Amino acid sequence: MLGPVILAASRSDRMRRLISAAPVTKQVVDRFIPGETVDDVVPIIEDMTGKGLELTMDVVGEDITTPEQAAAARDAYLDLIDRLKPLELGPRVEMSVKLSMFGQALDGGHELALANVRPVVEAAAEVGTTVTLDAEDHTTLDSMFAIHEELRKDFPQTGCVIQAYLFRTEADARRLAASGSRVRLVKGAYKEPAEVAYQNKHEIDKAYVRILRTLMEGDGYPMIGSHDPRLISVAQELARRAGRKLDEYEFQMLYGIRGDEHLRLAAEGHRMRVYTAYGTDWYGYFMRRLAEKPANLRFFVRSMVSKG
Repeated sequence: MLGPVILAASRSDRMRRLISAAPVTKQVVDRFIPGETVDDVVPIIEDMTGKGLELTMDVVGEDITTPEQAAAARDAYLDLIDRLKPLELGPRVEMSVKLSMFGQALDGGHELALANVRPVVEAAAEVGTTVTLDAEDHTTLDSMFAIHEELRKDFPQTGCVIQAYLFRTEADARRLAASGSRVRLVKGAYKEPAEVAYQNKHEIDKAYVRILRTLMEGDGYPMIGSHDPRLISVAQELARRAGRKLDEYEFQMLYGIRGDEHLRLAAEGHRMRVYTAYGTDWYGYFMRRLAEKPANLRFFVRSMVSKG
């Protein structure tokens, strides 16, 4: 029940100021966000890929109110890709982008977001990697899927994210489970009304399994975004039943959560990609991490109490 409260707080300027000012906050944020600049994260990238992990990089920040801010977000990704070029890591390090950062919510936002994200997708392709479009709240999805379809005309490897808690997602999964597609399935981390989304954890988990079965039995490339040990086991069984080899799907988990499991899955030969965010505008991302899992919130509260 705390999840919706935390998500509401993620949109509160007052809570942003309060939490940002807490002395312990930076220490806790560092668990989920390893740096603020490209210089901070390049050593992280080198270390993690050296351990057999793959990454998807997210430059955090969603409160875009001007076209100039959207262009700056685009340029931040282009700078990251430029820094990745000499590392020659190819598809082992991809990008995750939220179209809200590229101006999707502004006037003419659909066209603006497409214009800003295209050069990022082009630059990623030039260094041998790709981009996945993150899902946001349900009101943005028709635009996201339309941009995804448009980008795939020239860059068919462009991925997208679908969210199990939305009623629409089973139909979206059937449409997307086609040859060449790359689809990340997550439970969902936005506060959505009962008219469009399951509210009960058990119902969300059941929907996740149904949708994952559709993706595994399809012709695309499923990306399992979950830390849930039971769902990870289910995914392995569904992959086995579908006759998929270990390189025909991948697991994805967040930086800072279940790091030992990242290494265990990679050691077993699975493709294990770590969603790694960085940047200065960390508040919204951090609050969703707290909302997703009670253990994250307990970790934060214990840290605040212990530091007084």
